[in-house]
Amino acid sequence: MSYQQERYVAELAVQRATLLTQKVFHEKAKGTLSKDDKSPVTIGDFGAQALIIQAIRKNFPQDEIVAEEEASSLREDKALSGEIWEQVKDIKLSDNESDSLLGGPLPSEEKMLEIIDQGKSPGGGKGRIWALDPIDGTKGFLRGGQYAVCLGLIEDGDVKVGAIGCPNLPVDDSATMSSGIGADQTDGAGKGVLFSAIKGAGATSRPLTSGALGASKSISMRPVPDIAQAVFCEGVEAGHSAQGDNAAVAQRLGITSPSVRLDSQAKYCSIARGAGDIYLRLPVKKDYQEKIWDHAAGDIIVREAGGQVTDIYGARLDFSKGRTLAANKGVVAAPKAIQDQVIGAVKIVLKL
Repeated sequence: MSYQQERYVAELAVQRATLLTQKVFHEKAKGTLSKDDKSPVTIGDFGAQALIIQAIRKNFPQDEIVAEEEASSLREDKALSGEIWEQVKDIKLSDNESDSLLGGPLPSEEKMLEIIDQGKSPGGGKGRIWALDPIDGTKGFLRGGQYAVCLGLIEDGDVKVGAIGCPNLPVDDSATMSSGIGADQTDGAGKGVLFSAIKGAGATSRPLTSGALGASKSISMRPVPDIAQAVFCEGVEAGHSAQGDNAAVAQRLGITSPSVRLDSQAKYCSIARGAGDIYLRLPVKKDYQEKIWDHAAGDIIVREAGGQVTDIYGARLDFSKGRTLAANKGVVAAPKAIQDQVIGAVKIVLKL
């Protein structure tokens, strides 16, 4: 299979959902709820999930979906549900043909809630499963920093397609990540990128638009002749990645410049296009299992751009175990040529 249609639908669906998230991003009140694990969820998360699942259902009705959100809290909070419906019902791509491919406008508020709830697949190693994170980096979204809309297609446990919308990354692929990239991004000028990849066909970036897809260009990780000069990035939240261990790994590799901290799979996209080099997400808790929606799309985009994505032991991420990466601990992503060197440093620092 070529997966061209899957990528096309994924890119358009992510682009349409990103229009909604941008609208909410610039509003003061984002309708935030707190989930059982204390992580926030917003109007943007629920609305983007509804729009993307609708597109998958229209084009690939037999496929399963593993998505981050579900609608039980909205059924109890009619005011918030109504607010989300007001935001979602008018969101459409200005290119009517593309919008129609995605299923057009949602028919009703009740149907919206039903669609949000269609992301409850248990996942696993058989069949076609879409992994969806409607807003990855919700805390970044709330503080005006980086976030991403992420969608990956996993077939028989192997990621085949990935699409990620990064509304606050610069369109210019050649711009190296700066220390301020994770902070205030509310100006919007020259920003908004849609990344995608198909297994075996390379990775691309294109500017986000409000209609048909923009022109794409191929992206690749940059060579790192001197690892001490590498740019490494990590998450903003200390609860998601062991920042002290990350710093120790960088020091062991001779990297003296401080890490670049930003939320979401924008980190995967940034290193894939050569704006940075190494992404470390070292475990904070022994029993924590990464969610597949946080990594599927980023994994394929980095690997198709010439990188490696593994856990702290150097094993490939295994998307066949259900809704989590139960067989892996932590994430290390880097260009193929230096991955072993980075893993070696990780193993020493973590005493593996």
